[in-house]
Amino acid sequence: MNTSTNTNTDTGQAGTAFPSGAQPVPYRRMTVLAAFRLAAVHTWPAAICPAMFGIFWCLHRGIPITLAQCILLTAACLLSQSAVNTLNDYADFVSGADSEEDNVEASDSVLVYNHIDPKHALILGIGYLLSAAACGVAASWHSGPAPFLVGLAGALTVIGYSAGPLPIASLPLGEAVSGFVMGGLIPLGTAAAADGRFHWEILPECLPLILGIALIMLSNNGSDIEKDIRSGRITLPAVLGRPRALGLYRVMLGTWIALLCIQPLLHLGGTGVISILLTVSVGHRPFWFLIRAGLRPEDRIRQMKSVAGANLIGNGFLAAAYALAWIRIIVSQAG
Repeated sequence: MNTSTNTNTDTGQAGTAFPSGAQPVPYRRMTVLAAFRLAAVHTWPAAICPAMFGIFWCLHRGIPITLAQCILLTAACLLSQSAVNTLNDYADFVSGADSEEDNVEASDSVLVYNHIDPKHALILGIGYLLSAAACGVAASWHSGPAPFLVGLAGALTVIGYSAGPLPIASLPLGEAVSGFVMGGLIPLGTAAAADGRFHWEILPECLPLILGIALIMLSNNGSDIEKDIRSGRITLPAVLGRPRALGLYRVMLGTWIALLCIQPLLHLGGTGVISILLTVSVGHRPFWFLIRAGLRPEDRIRQMKSVAGANLIGNGFLAAAYALAWIRIIVSQAG
């Protein structure tokens, strides 16, 4: 919160203005529940779907990857996502960008509503990031420099997303960077960890993942245009304005839905039909809401839940289609 300059008020530790003579409320210690909420588990589909896609892409292509590597790489992705969420909440809180007037749930704005010491959130975010690095190193130590270079690029992005003089989250690059790093680099790094090679051919197949994750960022920033402008953030929707941002959003959404239907057929043939049918049957509600969405601030909570659910369904079933195609290969070879 911004510190009040009104001489008739005192400012507490959280930056909240109190009447003159009132005692500020002390910060609370970090709790397990607060740490869990700062990790923002509802955003984990943005990490787990690319991780699963990378794993099953490798297995489908006959690239050996062990169960231990799969577990460690998935953990690294989830911990990295948790680090991004925690450090971003910390940066927003100390800069005064977050407040109780925003259209967010209390569980999604932990530092604002729970009065947790922001220094503890910073330490937690760094802890998440270091734990992610440890998991990544343990999964890739025998695979040469390729996975470490991909991991280093990801780690620098996590740090630069919220930190530094020009945080990525505050620039018009946020959607593109988050989509490519989460949707593209995670599968690329997973494949590199498996056999030590850069499998650049995986990137075109990652396009649905990249677009779906970029839409999460665009949905968030598109709903927060006025708030971001007040906070001095130069996000892409803030630059475009709501009408143009909504137009871009709809183009990206339509392209994403089209790729979720085309991509499985191109690379998996008949097996891909199952992915398409499951996406349509299970995901019609969140996708239909997104199609009708207007990126309005009052709809932000439902917008974010819908785009996260659509990612879990659409990109999740895409990864599952690769798993099914791999299983069919195993069965046919056994027969």
